Formats: sequence, C-alpha cells, structure tokens
Amino acid sequence: MRIPARQHRGSDDPADRDWVQRFIAGNLPALPVPGIPDIYLHRAGPQSGLRRLAQRDPEFGSPYWAHYWSGGLVLARYLLDRPESVAGRQVLDLGAGSGIVGIAAAKAGATKVCATDIDPYAILATELNARLNNVMIEAMPADLTKGEPPDVDLICVGDLFYEAALAESVIAFLDRCLAHGVAILIGDPWRTYLPKSRLRLLAEYAVSDFGEDAARTQSAGVFAFE
Repeated sequence: MRIPARQHRGSDDPADRDWVQRFIAGNLPALPVPGIPDIYLHRAGPQSGLRRLAQRDPEFGSPYWAHYWSGGLVLARYLLDRPESVAGRQVLDLGAGSGIVGIAAAKAGATKVCATDIDPYAILATELNARLNNVMIEAMPADLTKGEPPDVDLICVGDLFYEAALAESVIAFLDRCLAHGVAILIGDPWRTYLPKSRLRLLAEYAVSDFGEDAARTQSAGVFAFE
C-alpha cells in the first residue's frame, strides 16, 4: 500500500496504515446505516477533511468507500433478510468499498468472508468497519477480475456497473466464475451498464445512493447472475 508520509515510508510500512485508520476512525463518524440499523459504518461528512488524505498521497482516488452506494445497501439488506443465502458458505465481497456487503454476509452466518477492492483505502476502511461490527473479514487489495475464479461458494457484487470498461471486465470474470459453479448475487439500482438480460430479479428495496441525502431514496434490485 502506497501512502506517502513526510518520512517517505515504504509501501508496506504499518505506520502509514495505522495513521490512515486512525484518521478514518477520528474523522468519519461511525453511524448506523439507513434502513440497516444492525450495521454501523464510518461515513464521510462535510467536516471529515478527506482532502488531508489526498494531500498525503497523489494517487488518492475518489473515496467511494466513505459513502453509501445503493447497490451495496440493497445487497446487504437482502443478505440479512435472507440469511439462508449465505449461511454456511464461503463468500467473496467483490469491490468491497466500505465492506458493508461482507459485513452483512458475516452477520448472516457465512463461514468465511473475503473482501477485495483495487483501492487500498477501501481495504483499510473495510477492516475498520469489520471490527466496528464485531465480524471477521479477510480483506485484501486486489483486482480479481483479471484472474481465475476464487475458491468460494458465492460472490457478491455491489454496484460495479457504472462504467463500461469496468462492467465488461466484471462480467467476463463472473462468467468464468459461473463456469466453475460459483453462485453470484448482484445489488444494483439498474445503472447503465448492468447486464440486465443476464439477471433474475430476487428482491427490490428503496435505498439511498452515493452523493445523495440519506432521506432521498430510489429503487434498487438484488439479482442472481445467470
């Protein structure tokens, strides 16, 4: 993980990780998720000062992990409402962001939960949020879409179809996983690049979305990818 500090520490230096997690814990309040009061997440607000992270690291990207995304919200709600969908299974939270879907899977009885994201800050946030919710998640920075199917029973995909190139790589990866017998659940508010013809609607919820006030809601669905 590369997070430069004044001392120019190396990419794996735990002091950088510790500093970032202390920053997140101290500046992004832990709040109950709207509609999912069983889960608390560190969420950015107007006074969170995320610019300080960007000033430390020129490669700091958009902090998607610090906000609610409707695809993740609806998928987390579904897993908690239907624990039989994950109970006793090994689950991967692909593109974890805040880790909300993995946290819900763990609370619903998954035997093991892994979470991956290409953003190292998302991994640090996921670790913090997992501890906050007293669940175990194995989080790692990685782009699994370029590799072979992981050794899991179920892959959960929350809101990864907002860009054409990303959607294409995710769909190709999911097809490889399907061929290996891995089940796939997707949560999404019908974004532009969602592969609608490949999906079977399982449930719908009204949830808030990234960049929106928590009081404003829209419909989002949970789908089986087939």
